[in-house]
Amino acid sequence: MTGFLILSWLVPGGGYLLLRRYRQFAGFLLVVSAATVAGVLLQGANLWPASGELEGLDGLAGLMARGGALAKAIAGGPYLLARWAGYSQTYLAGCLHEYGTVLLTAAGLLNLLAIADAWEVRRREKHA
Repeated sequence: MTGFLILSWLVPGGGYLLLRRYRQFAGFLLVVSAATVAGVLLQGANLWPASGELEGLDGLAGLMARGGALAKAIAGGPYLLARWAGYSQTYLAGCLHEYGTVLLTAAGLLNLLAIADAWEVRRREKHA
């Protein structure tokens, strides 16, 4: 169970690979990786927002900024590879950071969707 979730997180669509659903695996791997690469190229923020960057925002906006940072980390392997390669942008840095940040967040949320769906498919197949 734990190995399934870790592989699903590290390799986008990895849960589908374990379930031998190769088309879904390839689709999620391609989409999540492409969104991460595009987000990095557009200088999207991938670091946890510092408290100084959140000054002047209300509580909900600050919570959403922190949630977005967490969603980017859920992208798994592509996110970790970008960090390992030295890519790090602060919350409000970069000229096209809005588009890049949205793409990095979308990559994390799509990977979360793949993890949840593969987990559900695995559960259904186990009980069938």
